[in-house]
Amino acid sequence: MTTRLSVDFRDVGVIFAADRGFNYGDGLFETLRVVGGTAPLWARHAARLDTGCERLRMPTPDLAAVHAEVLRLCAGLDDAVVRITYTRGVGERGYALPSVQRPTLVIAASPLALETGASRDGIAVRLCDTRLAIQPALAGLKHLNRLEQVLARAEWSDPAVAEGLLCDMEGHLVCATAANLFAVLDGELTTPPVDRCGVAGVARAEILSSTPVTVSRMSPAQVLGADEVFLTSAVRGILPVRAFGVRTWQPGPITRALQAHWAGLGLPLPYRAKDSDR
Repeated sequence: MTTRLSVDFRDVGVIFAADRGFNYGDGLFETLRVVGGTAPLWARHAARLDTGCERLRMPTPDLAAVHAEVLRLCAGLDDAVVRITYTRGVGERGYALPSVQRPTLVIAASPLALETGASRDGIAVRLCDTRLAIQPALAGLKHLNRLEQVLARAEWSDPAVAEGLLCDMEGHLVCATAANLFAVLDGELTTPPVDRCGVAGVARAEILSSTPVTVSRMSPAQVLGADEVFLTSAVRGILPVRAFGVRTWQPGPITRALQAHWAGLGLPLPYRAKDSDR
């Protein structure tokens, strides 16, 4: 089945070449999962989009209408991935904000099929050479400029490596190219802060609200010494890390408990967990 598209609530797939999202990356996006006609993490996506609009000085869209459009496009799909792209719209030439903002809303929905092995057995990750620039004004936002992630993902083509970990300019680990990072360090579940760079993921927010987590800067060496490591993604869920550098792991009890929590939200795992996994 092809991707279903709407632009400004109309079933078209065209935007103007003068759109600031196209020209400057001036906008935000959300990527969410819809299961059986329900978006379980919608409230978190909506809150992040609202906060992002405020920080970028953009008018917030009608979030109820956006939600309804997401569900309309996903009608008949058992499991879907949706991207909401929200730009400042067409404006005058130059970086100055348009005198009147007319944002553009693009929603794309596609069927989703998750890989079974990633959630069950874990994934291999590598350390990227590309580093994230420190920019607190944009930190945490899911803004449209993803060139750092594009360059990082271009560093490898080995299909055995599923993700790359990114450091900031000072060598602190921040996240993966398309996920947030968690590690169990000295018995404490820990995740890096995203106050200077990186994205404040909605899956990360769900974990922070559901279990005790220490937010602390961490190094690659600390992760290599961790008891458990996993990544979080609103679409892919809780992904155990089974290999990083010379270190290997089996999915641990904290990872499995959080996978069970994730499934309890209405976001099913792509495999049925055994009792020993829980």
